[in-house]
Amino acid sequence: MTGVPITGCGVLTAAGEGPAALAAPAVAAAGAPAVRVDVTGLYEDLPRPTASAIAGFDVRATLGRKGTSFFDRATALAIVACGHAVRDAGLDLETADPARIGLVLGTTTGSLGSTMDYSRETLVQDRPYLVNPVLFPNTVMNCASGQAAIWYGFKGVNATVAGGPLAFLQSLRYAMNALDRGFADTILVGAVEEFTPQAAWAAELAGARPAGEAAAVFVLDRHARAGGPALGEVLAVTTGFSPTGGPSVTETLAGCVRRALARANVSADEVGAMATGDLPGETAESDAVTTVLGRPVAHLGVGDALGDCRAATQAVALARVLAEHRCGDAPDGGLTVITGRGADGAVTAALVRGWRDAGTHRG
Repeated sequence: MTGVPITGCGVLTAAGEGPAALAAPAVAAAGAPAVRVDVTGLYEDLPRPTASAIAGFDVRATLGRKGTSFFDRATALAIVACGHAVRDAGLDLETADPARIGLVLGTTTGSLGSTMDYSRETLVQDRPYLVNPVLFPNTVMNCASGQAAIWYGFKGVNATVAGGPLAFLQSLRYAMNALDRGFADTILVGAVEEFTPQAAWAAELAGARPAGEAAAVFVLDRHARAGGPALGEVLAVTTGFSPTGGPSVTETLAGCVRRALARANVSADEVGAMATGDLPGETAESDAVTTVLGRPVAHLGVGDALGDCRAATQAVALARVLAEHRCGDAPDGGLTVITGRGADGAVTAALVRGWRDAGTHRG
């Protein structure tokens, strides 16, 4: 079955810039140690001196000083990742119709750092709460997607999906629906999470995995179906919910995987890999995929190497899948199942195909 073509990819993680960094053995190997950088020079008052943050990221050095002064880190990461994706796709923004280009970004809460900084201002400033109004735009969850659209001139569909660990795959489904209904010709879809003291302390106090950060954006182009090159294609995205007292998460997710295969009209025997959101020591998602496929397959996750990237986790997983086809050992045209689940019992699954040589395959 022909899916929605992926023609470009832009990704920033603690492992480095670009998808190839995600296929490096230091990140991709099973049990790879966490990538950590010194963050004491980036922020003060951190629970730990090292973190899975993007070392040396400077939005002004990348985009220039003009118009970037008030970007928070999440917005800056999203805009830079969008630019990488646009260039990777060879998308000419000078000739393309901006009204037919959209952007969908996944997030957990937007910029937690900006929101908490603004809230703090209302407590420490003199009444009547003389907070800096310039800080307010960064507190809304759609700040990154809105600023990115303004920066590049996108005037089509613009949406932010706040879905936590499911946000990227939910955003992918949203983008595919918009393309299928003719609301846009090209949509950039991705997810972003920033590393800030607030995110670091939230993870520390909750006893969760150390916070990481990442931004990954992909270009979906429905015109590529008519002959354009593609890095891969998204064949199906399905969702489900496992309420308390109902079927287990594994059973519900297995149902999502089966529906994805059915919609794509492919057999389980054709799937050669999976990328799940299982935490170290957990197997609920991988068990669901293995149950449906009837056999173990290669696991292309990034494990614990990049910290908890929250909403960007599955976006990074897709970048890893494409990297394995582009510069790794994954078979040309191979199929991968990508899964995710939330603490509330929500689950989702996507079926994607990757190409080794993007210049010779057509979506």
